Amino acid sequence: MVYTRKDVSTLTSAERRRFVTAMLEVKRRGEYDEFVRRHIDYYVADGDGGLRAAHMAPSFLPWHRCFLLDLEQALQRVDSGVSVPYWDWTRDRTPTSAPWTKDLLGGNGRSSDRQVMTGPFAYAQGKWTIKEGVTDGAFLMREFGRPRKPIQLPTRAALNAALDDPVYDTAPYDSTVTRGFRNRLEGWGHGTGNATWENHNRVHRWVGGHMLGGASVNDPVFWLHHAFVDLQWSRWQKRHPGARYQPERPPGPHDSQYRRIVARREKMPPWGMTPESMEDHSHIYRYA
Repeated sequence: MVYTRKDVSTLTSAERRRFVTAMLEVKRRGEYDEFVRRHIDYYVADGDGGLRAAHMAPSFLPWHRCFLLDLEQALQRVDSGVSVPYWDWTRDRTPTSAPWTKDLLGGNGRSSDRQVMTGPFAYAQGKWTIKEGVTDGAFLMREFGRPRKPIQLPTRAALNAALDDPVYDTAPYDSTVTRGFRNRLEGWGHGTGNATWENHNRVHRWVGGHMLGGASVNDPVFWLHHAFVDLQWSRWQKRHPGARYQPERPPGPHDSQYRRIVARREKMPPWGMTPESMEDHSHIYRYA
């Protein structure tokens, strides 16, 4: 049965409560920390050796689609009526708008240590202790807009610039490419300072705290952010009928990307699903 992912700003109070309750239960069961570990394990950068499946590569979008579905299935084992809402960061741009309300994700971290003090995921509530990460801190951290080096959320124009690109991705299929929808959306930009962060990446930087780096899954907003990113892939497909995931074939042994990226019909770890099999989600979920 096809279910619906809704804009987080449109959720009723009951829908908000059910989503939060399911998230906290997945955390209590120990399943949530497995998602954090998986993302850390697959956060492989251009400069690292081996296969890049989750980031800085064409499979950024299908990999995170699989990842979202796994979390959604975990939530639905708790409450079959729950799905992951999406956060439209081109419209809901203030620290007090959804999803930063007390009945959803809580707000910004305090200035002294970036600790989130409000909402159900605050450490003081006793239900959201950070166990997997790159620091030893047990509490969720955020730093909206990074005041020391201020950064703004992406604009609708920046997102449309990505959606307007008719090509999915281009060689060398990494963080350096300047053409192609995938990297324009993922947001590895060029230049210095905040100019190096666009769209998806810029949102991670704006939220700050745990949303920086491979352990970003520790912040529940990770899922709402990636649901909106996933929606953009669907919109891009509708805007460019017939456009497909690239590359179609794996790079050869003399290519710098040999065995470093996933081609359209190759299997993505850890699921064994191909990008091609993830191009259409209409039989699983839709967006409102």
